Amino acid sequence: MIPQNFAEWQICITQHCKTPLTKSFAEQRLAVYTQPQLPETKKFIELYGQQHLNNIIDWLQLIAHA
Repeated sequence: MIPQNFAEWQICITQHCKTPLTKSFAEQRLAVYTQPQLPETKKFIELYGQQHLNNIIDWLQLIAHA
C-alpha cells in the first residue's frame, strides 16, 4: 500500500521500516529526491509515480524544517 497522507507515511517509515524520521534522514533523502536526473530518483518515479515523489518531498520538507 502506498501511503496517501503524512500520518500513513510516518507509520510506514517509523514502524514498518524501523527508520527514525530525523532531520538528518530527511535532508539526506531530499538531497536525492529533489534531483530528478539521479538513478535512485528515476527508479522511485518508475515504481511509485511522480505524484507520490512529490508527496514524499513535501513530507520530508516538513521533517527537515521542523
